[in-house]
Amino acid sequence: MNKVTVKCVASQGAIIPQYKTSGAAGADICALLAEPVIIKKGERAMIPTGLFFSIPEGYEIQVRPRSGLAAKNGVTVLNTPGTIDSDYRGEVKVILINLGNEDFEVKNGERIAQIVLAPVTIADFEQVSVLDETERGSGGFGSTGK
Repeated sequence: MNKVTVKCVASQGAIIPQYKTSGAAGADICALLAEPVIIKKGERAMIPTGLFFSIPEGYEIQVRPRSGLAAKNGVTVLNTPGTIDSDYRGEVKVILINLGNEDFEVKNGERIAQIVLAPVTIADFEQVSVLDETERGSGGFGSTGK
């Protein structure tokens, strides 16, 4: 188990991330709002959490949608998965977008996303003039199936 330290503005009602089941890969994070936020259909909002992380070097935290929120309301994380880098120390805010048919109200303490700790592999980018050949080649979207 990897240790991630969290500064949680508990005095204002922030909630530390929680795994809801023993097999969960993602820990739920909640909104920290002075008053509810209405996200109109087709619009987006940046929702504060009151959480600040110290992530071990060599790792990131990925911010991902909650499937129930997406399935029931059409609300998802816009830049999914969002990345929290190990050197970032600011408050985590989640960009939610409402793709549903009705306006959506985000309430204080509501679970709005999940976070997953993931290892990071640093690439050594090398510029070349020719790439090796593959069966797929330069085939793009939809080129490998029907």
